Amino acid sequence: MDKRAGLDPLQFRLNGRTVLIEVAPDARLSDVLRDDCGVKDVKVGCDAGDCGACTVLVDGAPVCACLTPARRVERQQIETLSGLVKNDSLTRKLAASFEAHGAAQCGICTPGMIVSASALLREVPEPTPDMVEDALGGVLCRCTGYRKIIDAVVSTHREPAPAPALTGPGHTGAAIPRVDGNAKVSGRERFGDDVAPPNALHLRIVRSPYHHARFTLGDIAGWATRIPGIETVLTARDIPGRNLFGVIPGFIDQPVFAESTCRFRGEAIAAIVGTAEAIAGLDLSGFPVTWTELPASLTPQEAQAPGASLLHDGHARNVMCGGFVSHGDASAGFDGADVTVAAEFSTAFVEHAYIEPEAGYARVADGRVEVFCCTQAPFMNLEGLMDILALPRSRIRIRPTGVGGGFGSKLDLTVQPYLALAALKTGRQVRMAYSRTESMQSSTKRHPSRISARIGADKDGTLRAMQFDGVFNTGAYASWGPTVANRVPIHASGPYRIPNYRAEAQGVYTNCPPAGAFRGFGVPQSAVAQESLLDMLADKLGMDRLDLRIQNALENGVPTVCGQVFDTGVGIRACLEALRPAWQAERQALAANRLPNGLLRGVGIGAGWYGCGNTSMPNPSTIKAGLTADGTLVLHQGAVDIGQGSNTVITQIFARAFGVPTASVRLLGGDTDFTPDAGKTSASRQTFVSGNAAQRAGEGLRRQVLERVNASETAQISLEQGLIRVTDEDRTHDIVPAQLPTDEDGYVLQAEGYYDPPTAPLDKNGQGAPYAQFGYAAHLAVVEVDPAYGTSKVIRIVAAHDVGHAINPLLVEGQIEGGVAQGLGMALMEEYHPGRTENLHDYLIPTIGDVPPIETRIIEEPDAHGPYGAKGLGEHALIPTAPAILNAIADATGVRMTELPVTPARLRAKLRQAGHG
Repeated sequence: MDKRAGLDPLQFRLNGRTVLIEVAPDARLSDVLRDDCGVKDVKVGCDAGDCGACTVLVDGAPVCACLTPARRVERQQIETLSGLVKNDSLTRKLAASFEAHGAAQCGICTPGMIVSASALLREVPEPTPDMVEDALGGVLCRCTGYRKIIDAVVSTHREPAPAPALTGPGHTGAAIPRVDGNAKVSGRERFGDDVAPPNALHLRIVRSPYHHARFTLGDIAGWATRIPGIETVLTARDIPGRNLFGVIPGFIDQPVFAESTCRFRGEAIAAIVGTAEAIAGLDLSGFPVTWTELPASLTPQEAQAPGASLLHDGHARNVMCGGFVSHGDASAGFDGADVTVAAEFSTAFVEHAYIEPEAGYARVADGRVEVFCCTQAPFMNLEGLMDILALPRSRIRIRPTGVGGGFGSKLDLTVQPYLALAALKTGRQVRMAYSRTESMQSSTKRHPSRISARIGADKDGTLRAMQFDGVFNTGAYASWGPTVANRVPIHASGPYRIPNYRAEAQGVYTNCPPAGAFRGFGVPQSAVAQESLLDMLADKLGMDRLDLRIQNALENGVPTVCGQVFDTGVGIRACLEALRPAWQAERQALAANRLPNGLLRGVGIGAGWYGCGNTSMPNPSTIKAGLTADGTLVLHQGAVDIGQGSNTVITQIFARAFGVPTASVRLLGGDTDFTPDAGKTSASRQTFVSGNAAQRAGEGLRRQVLERVNASETAQISLEQGLIRVTDEDRTHDIVPAQLPTDEDGYVLQAEGYYDPPTAPLDKNGQGAPYAQFGYAAHLAVVEVDPAYGTSKVIRIVAAHDVGHAINPLLVEGQIEGGVAQGLGMALMEEYHPGRTENLHDYLIPTIGDVPPIETRIIEEPDAHGPYGAKGLGEHALIPTAPAILNAIADATGVRMTELPVTPARLRAKLRQAGHG
């Protein structure tokens, strides 16, 4: 073939076929496979070899495709997940094991995991868990907690099948595989950067290199015309509507493009749109912008110091907002207490570190802008774009892709406004994917906190009073900061009876990336303080730490610190009691604390609770279902599945309510044109709120079917070869849907289910009914500390969770294990520093070797409001882990750590102060 200028010919075998293409001399193998060969199951999460999502086999050996120059694979054989599943029976068996074990949650790391495991199994058919950890150690997962991945690999060659298949009705309570699991394990799932057409324009954002700066833009048009392939450059002047976005009414304060001042490093000032070649080769050093760096306040202490500049008008001392709860008389309670304990605590910024960076593409079709993106909140995205684009709802469509992890940060607008603006201005299809650095610079974080707390009790251990004061760094813009400030005082008591209570929280603006929603909305930070103090109190009283918690645990009929009383469903005592056997066994084993090798071992407990859904605010979901003329049962399920399993759980609930097997339901995802608003995927609300809506939709559609043939409520429905068959005792009725008229949606019968949890506003003292239900949890952690180096290793976790009714026990276990892994990271290693830890090499998250065996105890205390008694789970899985680990470290060493994460340097310093070594 003719060699084009600057390109080299390359020939290799790809998944069994010969490929002959031309590539640039410096082309990465990952780019060639994805962009030139269309093999989208090769995922790119970092472009630096840190995450392993792009792992492929080159002549049988696993390599990171993002680090491999394409020219090095000349005449070699390359295998990716899709090819292995198609051509290799071993990988098909492995993929089936992944699916059966629930080892693929969001699915973005799954290609790298299965490809790496396939190489291992070819060499070692029955590996040990340690071998699996070694082989998969270069692939990061943020969702699963790794344990089910290890189990899936180890079990691949074992008989019988390691987990139940989708047989029987698959209704609530059945541990069925994910209904969308096969797409994840076969490489067919499409994420935000997988869906754009090959000829789409590319977009790159120009961002501030400073934490705080003024800037002036120069001759952008002249600069752009000098660069071949540049179509346009967007700035704040190109926004037809409001140049602001946010998530909380009254706190819509973040510009799409900064106009003259940047308030954090990574803030967008412009977006350049051009051909793939132009954007890939873009040198921004000559971009016409003049910067004037300004003093920056990176902590609340700096932002509230005398003379600190205000980030936003109307917010004195940079206080964004506050939350407050007062119950009883805290001062009098402390005056009457026999014993008090107090301490100050601090936690760091924590990065979401989902393996899929933000990505998507947009196009204009028939005068409407359509945005394809990885998102947790398609309808919130739509509403935000309406304001920015000054367009009616009818002219905007959000089409969610697969979401490779979210954990809260993909609730906010990210790529959506830039893509929509670019598509509207150019009339072309436009795509973008954040680099890992961009993602970590600009995405929201877990709020850092500084907490002062004290607890008082009678000498018999009865809690008398608690006071909590927390200051949270909300970064440059509000995002979900108001939610954190209001949720924390409600939860800071923990799930305990505290008759006298006062809690206050403030969110403070700083020149840091916005802090937003991250699995817990501030509750994990407050739990660190409250659960640490309970251990300190038990030790001061000479009480068993578990007994103290059980003695003070909330029960049915006992008011919370908001004065709310639940008649059913308060399951914290059952969670704590479930830990007693492990607690007693570990305490006995630790009678001689110092191990022969000089390590110290300790055991700790942490508990937590979490209110499901919005705080004292409307929180509705709508689910729709219909039967087509050919008898197909379609569920419009708009609760975005980010790996937590809503596609499966909500289908199980609906199928039970309607009365057919789960496998009979065809799922339609969260497209804003076709699916009602099921609300955002956050605050552990989807199983509870959307699950209730699904149950109502199923019951409503069932009633229509039964009424049509005058059948009783106990009749059975089946869908058979284009018929709706109703069996009522000894009578059978057949409904022929093809003979019925269809409605405007193409259904012969359809129903909608709507649910909004019953809550009540809080008064000035925080008294009211903020949530219709809480979920409860208690974790036990065993930790080994090496005093010579200050390192901590978690040996074992026992996690007891009250989920009301386990809709799918397999997915419950997966959520718990994933939450534990993130809690472990928060406790021991994760600390984001703006401007310094902007990659997955400097910012550490747990690897497969860091997460210990996790024993799950599922507690089912039915909730009066949940679908079939179910409660939410997502946030709860994380909350008790870090406190349990901190308490275990204190148990092992006698040293109380109050600053997170507990890095080796911090722990070693405290150990030296305490006389260790």
